Amino acid sequence: MAHWVAFAAFALLLTAGLVALTRASAGVVGGETEDLSPDELLLQTTLSQALVGALLVAALWVARIPADALGVAVSAELAAVGVAAGVALAAGNETAMHLLDAAGLGYDAELREALTPEHRRGWVVLFCVALPVVAGFEELLFRAVLVGALSTGFGASPWLFAAVSSVAFGAAHTAQGATGVVVTTLLGFALAAAYVLTGSLLVVFVAHYVVNAAEFALHAR
Repeated sequence: MAHWVAFAAFALLLTAGLVALTRASAGVVGGETEDLSPDELLLQTTLSQALVGALLVAALWVARIPADALGVAVSAELAAVGVAAGVALAAGNETAMHLLDAAGLGYDAELREALTPEHRRGWVVLFCVALPVVAGFEELLFRAVLVGALSTGFGASPWLFAAVSSVAFGAAHTAQGATGVVVTTLLGFALAAAYVLTGSLLVVFVAHYVVNAAEFALHAR
């Protein structure tokens, strides 16, 4: 028997803590991060997300949350859908950035620039380790747990949870500035919509990875 209430309380507390920590550390970007190399920042980011992700997986196991509630399934077809969705979202993301820049509302890219590798090995680590870990953790929390698991456990519309989780997703990206939070919230809802429509964690994981990878590749210095 799944312990839905206890798990929901844990998930919401974890999300609130993540948002609070992100907001508190937003001012550090461009300051203390100048003392860290891109490799060190990538390692720090990857390890922190991996550790919190492992904690979340442990909570899922302890609470006996069924895999079906998370949309866990693997197939080539789902991966292909994720790639297609990711390409579409990446194109939309780039278009939004250009429009915002033209309007003088471009969002803060300091974090992305600070994480951009300076050598080939760093790019391999970014694309093969860091970005998969980040996409995996964020999709597990913001889509599979906050949308899939909670809507299943409480018998509510997943679209309601999609809206709420998207706001939390945007709030967790305050390092990108106010405009970046708005863009990320919209991206979060698009990913949540893809999750609700496909019922697949793999689809949104792949899509999220493609969006992040495209942004780094297109804006490499």
